[in-house]
Amino acid sequence: MTKADIVSQISKKTGIEKVTIQKIVEAFMESVKGNLVIGKNVYLRGFGSFIIKKRAQKTARNISKNTTLIIPEHCIPSFKPSKGFVVKVKENVK
Repeated sequence: MTKADIVSQISKKTGIEKVTIQKIVEAFMESVKGNLVIGKNVYLRGFGSFIIKKRAQKTARNISKNTTLIIPEHCIPSFKPSKGFVVKVKENVK
């Protein structure tokens, strides 16, 4: 499913025109991204959480050059679904 599909689906369910829905979806995504960039987690009860995960420093290998690289500690965005959401997916997707 793409962003355009989401906009179309919401537009059909609500009767609001697609241009307005597109702006709302874009604003939501910008809000989530903006909060994650400054280190704030976003919690959506019943859906899940957009969180920042810290990855520890690790050693990697470049096999073609036979060298070792050190990847520094860094943070990445992640999504953690709610328990109810996970249960529904497990029950319906086979």
